[in-house]
Amino acid sequence: MHVMKPIASTDIPKGDNWMFEVKYDGFRCVLKWEHDNIRLMSKNNKDLTLQFPEIIEYCKRNQERLLSFLPIQLDGELVVLNNMYQANFAWIQKRGRLKNKDKVQEAAIHRPASFLAFDLIMQKGRQLYQEMFTKRKQALEALISQLKHNNIIQFVNAYPNAELLLERVFTNKGEGIIAKRKRSTYKAGKNHQDWFKIKNWRTLHGFLTAFDMRNNYFSVAVFQEDTIVDIGKCKHGLDEEALHTLKDLFIHKGSKQTGSVFTLPPAICAAIHSLDLYDGELREPEFTKLQPDVHAKDLTVDRLHLDMAMLPENIELTNTTKLLWPKRHLTKGDLLIYIREIAPYMLPFLKERALTIIRAPDGVEAEHFFQKHLPAYAPDFIPRVQADGESSILCDSLHTLIWLANHGTVEFHVPFQTLASSYPQEIVFDLDPPDRERFHLAIKAAQIIKPILDDLKLTSFVKTSGNKGLQIYIPIPERSMTYEQTALFTQAIAWTVENAYPQLFTTERMKDKRNDRLYIDYVQHGRNKTIIAPYSPRKTVDATVATPLFWDELTDKLNPQAFTIKNVVDRVKYKGCPFNSYHREKEKQSVSNVLKLLQK
Repeated sequence: MHVMKPIASTDIPKGDNWMFEVKYDGFRCVLKWEHDNIRLMSKNNKDLTLQFPEIIEYCKRNQERLLSFLPIQLDGELVVLNNMYQANFAWIQKRGRLKNKDKVQEAAIHRPASFLAFDLIMQKGRQLYQEMFTKRKQALEALISQLKHNNIIQFVNAYPNAELLLERVFTNKGEGIIAKRKRSTYKAGKNHQDWFKIKNWRTLHGFLTAFDMRNNYFSVAVFQEDTIVDIGKCKHGLDEEALHTLKDLFIHKGSKQTGSVFTLPPAICAAIHSLDLYDGELREPEFTKLQPDVHAKDLTVDRLHLDMAMLPENIELTNTTKLLWPKRHLTKGDLLIYIREIAPYMLPFLKERALTIIRAPDGVEAEHFFQKHLPAYAPDFIPRVQADGESSILCDSLHTLIWLANHGTVEFHVPFQTLASSYPQEIVFDLDPPDRERFHLAIKAAQIIKPILDDLKLTSFVKTSGNKGLQIYIPIPERSMTYEQTALFTQAIAWTVENAYPQLFTTERMKDKRNDRLYIDYVQHGRNKTIIAPYSPRKTVDATVATPLFWDELTDKLNPQAFTIKNVVDRVKYKGCPFNSYHREKEKQSVSNVLKLLQK
């Protein structure tokens, strides 16, 4: 039985007969699970079992939980997840090419793959092809729930509202969505009208430089200053008349190169849909239209980067070439691209909190100012939440985040409580060395505090401040501790560390009395006080970022200046987000040992 394949569509099916799922960018795969015999088979019947040992090992460890269901066959997608709406295409391609067993195992440890199950086509050895989609989905959810929460085999939810799901996919720069008819059965291939895929296209702009008669591909390029840079090839999307005219123009007006290639100087401009730019090529490109009113000289690498970022269309971007970080030659356009790309990882730490922002509209070396209240001219899509007669700045969406960045916001600070609560959502230790040259003191302090927290059975996270220090986070469940309790706890830990190493650390608030020691700031954690948000840029000359870290990164080689708006997105995609499990840990974190400690 071949897998059921979705049909490409630009329209979303309407009505109550449809459910919608996230479309992931990975390897379509069937997990065939018999007792002590587990295989991963691609849609082309290629055996992928040996290339994804983490999936197989997980299944073996959990086989007892599913014995009563076996044999089963799960239809799904093999992915390396960036977040729950976006898979990492580059990583899954790399995994697919690996042949060496040691390299495969190394990759499985570094960035483990996940099997995202969206359909159940066999259970207890019985084929389920004729069962309705909704029944198969219910049975699949019940089966996956036996595995409890895990990152290796996950259930793909189906949603009733396509627009809301598309908004989430857009925010996370996912591949798209799949529409599935509720009463549909499972059919091989595309011989149906029951599954449709709607892609989350990026629209980019380039000029055409060449046409190859052998394969009908046009070469697409942009300018980098005065140099023409090829970005890929495209052949699909034009109607017959436009395609014929374009070919005729290249063949009769162009210069013939070697073989069957004809070239023209930069003049013919086009808008093109593409999923991404990968390895120097456009992914699944399609022409959307030719643009005779556009000048080729305006189609630049900088414009391409803004196009590929998928910035919200309802925000009119201004002065994208203005230098904000002159030392690093980074512009407002660079800030907007960074904020757009990091939004999926940053927004969860901003939502439902009253922000304090720092705006530097003319650059970080020019005048800047703090802002706690939403200006009257803010657009209607930003919610107005009143506090003390003023509108707080509430950033719960990508659109708001980009609007703030477009108005020169370079720092985002958040309080420890949400707008709806007077209880802290986390405990934070701010480790502040006297200068960057003594950043090693922050590393040492964090390495001392971490085992103390471990002994208390607390899950903790660490990030750079984006300036010269580190910050340790302990997420705590809602209403589990008051500010009075967290103040006692942070003070106790800070004093413990200070008393153990008085020559290195201090809790002295007066700078002139610290004597070049690291300041353990426990007082900063309090009601209505704020801290720099994870992934926020900083108003430093180097465009540094408050960057989440993995604990094992705290070594002598760590340099806080290494994390900037130019590389943190690539870091997250390569390593994963160190705060990925933050909100899950928050829900299950137990503070019972802390409360017992405070009672002594």
